[in-house]
Amino acid sequence: MEKLVVLGGGESGVGAAILGKTKGMEVFLSDMGEIKPEYRKMLEEEEIPYEQGHHTEELLLDADLVVKSPGIPPYAPLVKKFTEKGTPVISEIEFAGRYTDAKMVCITGSNGKTTTTLLTYHILKQAGLNVGLAGNVGKSMALQVAREHHDVYVIELSSFQLENMYDFKAGIAVITNITPDHLDRYDHKMENYVAAKFRILQNQGPDDYFIYWQDDPIVKEQIKHLQIEAIQMPFSEFEEEGSKAYVKDGIIKFETPTEVWDIPRDKLSLTGLHNLYNSMAAGLSASLLNIKKDTIRHALEDFEAVEHRLEYVATVNGVRYINDSKATNVNSTWYALESMTTPTVLILGGKDKGNDYTEIEELVSEKVKAIVCMGKDNSKLLDFFGGKVAEIRDTHSIEEAVAACAEIAGDGDTVLLSPCCASFDLFSSYEDRGEKFKREVKGLC
Repeated sequence: MEKLVVLGGGESGVGAAILGKTKGMEVFLSDMGEIKPEYRKMLEEEEIPYEQGHHTEELLLDADLVVKSPGIPPYAPLVKKFTEKGTPVISEIEFAGRYTDAKMVCITGSNGKTTTTLLTYHILKQAGLNVGLAGNVGKSMALQVAREHHDVYVIELSSFQLENMYDFKAGIAVITNITPDHLDRYDHKMENYVAAKFRILQNQGPDDYFIYWQDDPIVKEQIKHLQIEAIQMPFSEFEEEGSKAYVKDGIIKFETPTEVWDIPRDKLSLTGLHNLYNSMAAGLSASLLNIKKDTIRHALEDFEAVEHRLEYVATVNGVRYINDSKATNVNSTWYALESMTTPTVLILGGKDKGNDYTEIEELVSEKVKAIVCMGKDNSKLLDFFGGKVAEIRDTHSIEEAVAACAEIAGDGDTVLLSPCCASFDLFSSYEDRGEKFKREVKGLC
């Protein structure tokens, strides 16, 4: 009997363990941390042995196959021992892909991938397709393959997941954009991060499709060095040579091998330049799956924004409060600021990942009346933006930050939480940060 070892007891790990058991494998799951009660319950119901709080190497190193949580880096000591032994180490998505012949729509990028994934899924659901949602959103793909049947999967893939994917093939691959992020995982070398993202194209053939933002300088440069077999479907704000989606006279045009259709830009439910790109990527993906254009139009018009991504919270004393806690890097905040149309009080701060704030400097100058720094250590932000805005505040909790914003902002202004940084200095996650922001704002009402 083949022995499967699963490292990590979260959503993907438990799903992989259950799929392994359904395929007749001997399964053991190990997590260095504490496994959440709901996942322990699932393992116990399936009678899958597990350990938490440590890795017992004598129980693990005789594995025939290892499925690794994307959060565990390839240079972790235990992972290195497996690779030195020649034991295959793969991702949950790679594992699940071995047991389904469903069509795969795979989406990656530094920003916009969650919105694009959910929007694509929304369109396909509206069209009546039997579709699963997986990867960084939705349920574990492995669990769905074990217990359900889907004809299509829409999968959000991080660079971490792509690292351990080898034979998996995306029928439709989307790269929304690439900007510096997670460089601590990649020896602080941008080329390593880019290479991980472009693994989404591996195994594609001439009957597959590659959708990407045509004006992304990093994507454009990387394409020059690759032999891409898939049919390329680039999108851009304005028509360029080869553009398959673009805006002309306020109308978004879509061109696929089988049809041409359009939708007025002002009909999109999601506003801002970044959401134009997300809508183009989703619209092209749906068109390539032969979804009726009227169905795509309707779905693009009624989709609701992703939580913690430019999410409207409330208007208090004439001030609009927007939760963009998902903006954990500088480029994401650039897109948020680009969409602002009123004077903005901007909340920045958190765990800095080596950020270069020059990217948003011009937009801050144009649109931001004040910055409220919120983090354990705001010195880098204070040094960079000091003197560049009319007012800058130093706060160290969500309560202090929201109170400062309420004091500064006036009728007609917007308060934007778009921190540029990871959340882990003051919060357990960007979701935790966003929820606490919303709670504080609602306390002002």
